[in-house]
Amino acid sequence: MYRHYLLSAEGRYHSHPYIVFFHWVFRSAAIVVYVLCGWFSESFIASFVLVVLLLSADFWTVKNISGRLLVGLRWWNYVDDDGKSHWNRVNQNESRLFWMGLILCPLVWSLFFIVCLFGLRFKWMNRVNQNESRLFWMGLILCPLVWSLFFIVCLFGLRFKWMLVVLIALTLSGANLLGYIKCKFGAKQDLTSATTDFMKKQLLQNATSF
Repeated sequence: MYRHYLLSAEGRYHSHPYIVFFHWVFRSAAIVVYVLCGWFSESFIASFVLVVLLLSADFWTVKNISGRLLVGLRWWNYVDDDGKSHWNRVNQNESRLFWMGLILCPLVWSLFFIVCLFGLRFKWMNRVNQNESRLFWMGLILCPLVWSLFFIVCLFGLRFKWMLVVLIALTLSGANLLGYIKCKFGAKQDLTSATTDFMKKQLLQNATSF
C-alpha cells in the first residue's frame, strides 16, 4: 500500500498544492483589495495598511517557502562593510550535493539500506514538479506587470497617494522576480540576456505543453 502511494505520488499534478495556493493567494488578494477597496471603505489608511500587509506576506512566502519548494531556488541579499550589495543564490541540486558532502556517510548508507530493504522510492519528495514550476514563474512574472499597469493608471489619473501603494508593490514583487532570475541563471550572467533566454524558454515550454 505504501509503495503504491509513493509511486503514484510521482504522477500527481501538484506535489505541494497548499504551497501553490499560498504562492498565489497573497499576491492575488493584494491586487483584488487594491482594485475593490474603494467600494467597501473610504479610509485610505486602512486600505493602504491591508494592501501592504498582503504584499509583505506574499514577499516573505515567495522568498522563503514557495521558491524553495516549487522550483528548488533560494536567494538573499546583504550589504558588506564597504557598502557593497551582494546577491547570494542557492540551487536545490547544488544544496543537496553540498550537504551530502557534509553529512556523515553512515547516515547516507543507512538511508540507502532502508530504500533497498523496503523497495521504496523517495525521489519524488525532492523533485521539482514542472506544473508547479510553471505556476510559480507565471505568478512571479504576471504580478509585476499588473502593478506596472496600475502605476500607469495612477500616473495619468493623478492618484499620487495610491501611487505609493503601487510603488511598494512593484518594489517587493520586482525584488523577488529579480532575485529568482539571478538565482536561476547565476550572478555572473548578464541580466538582460538571462531574462531574454528565460522568456524564450518559458514560451517554448508553454507551447510544447499543449
